[in-house]
Amino acid sequence: MVDSPLTALRAEYEQIARRLDGLTHGAEREAVKREIIAYFKRVDALIADLSALKEDIRKLVDRFKQVSTSTAEASAPEFTGARPAVHADHIGASTFIEKGWSLISLGDHSGAIQALQRALQLSPGETQAESLLGWAQMLHEDYDDALATFQKVLMKEPANSLARINVGYICVKKRIFGEAIEHLSKAIRLDNDKKATLYAHFYLGLVYLQREMYEDAQTFFQKTLKLGPNLIEAYYELGRAYWFAGDQAEAQRTWEAGAKANKFNPWGKKCQDTLELALQGREPPRS
Repeated sequence: MVDSPLTALRAEYEQIARRLDGLTHGAEREAVKREIIAYFKRVDALIADLSALKEDIRKLVDRFKQVSTSTAEASAPEFTGARPAVHADHIGASTFIEKGWSLISLGDHSGAIQALQRALQLSPGETQAESLLGWAQMLHEDYDDALATFQKVLMKEPANSLARINVGYICVKKRIFGEAIEHLSKAIRLDNDKKATLYAHFYLGLVYLQREMYEDAQTFFQKTLKLGPNLIEAYYELGRAYWFAGDQAEAQRTWEAGAKANKFNPWGKKCQDTLELALQGREPPRS
């Protein structure tokens, strides 16, 4: 195991501190001053290097998410958003909120739940902490807990479209279709967040697909692709909506388009696999 640079830096700190205790004349004080400045600059440079490395690690996480995305079922909304600011507060809640955000971004959802619950212990009812906690619970598939958390957020912020589409997604997962339609339709009417509007159309398409209302499903998936052509999953689901409505030719054209749109995306690969299945005269999966 590589030794931590912190050990040597801490030892140097202690050495300087001992020298300060025994200062006697001006020349020695000036020498210690220069030593402290040089020490500070080395630590500051190391912090900058480590911060840059930390951001590079986030890029690794993003690449991992791209190659490891499951196509067994519909994806949850993509977690994005600005990093919360850490500010000086006597209770320290903002530190745990920022930690929770970072852990969600890294895919450590259970760790994020712990951090955000601690934030809410320190600052009960803090809306940003509640919203992030809902995300962490949803991505951890604690759907009942997430639903309760997001409902608290919506009580205080009825126009929070991201919280609303997350509730809609959870309702789709729990097959509570009536409530899903209510929340997703409200997010579309609000139209105050581009990502929320995109996912609201996509999940409404899933609701109607699962209810075998194929023309309605097609309409919402088509609108999804107009709003966000990079949401390759919508090509796959639109193809299924065409296929089960009896339009196999259009389904095949849609899967072909999805595969061409991004052949490296897991959903692009699934479009290609499903197209090959259909060309062999076999039925694509119904779920």
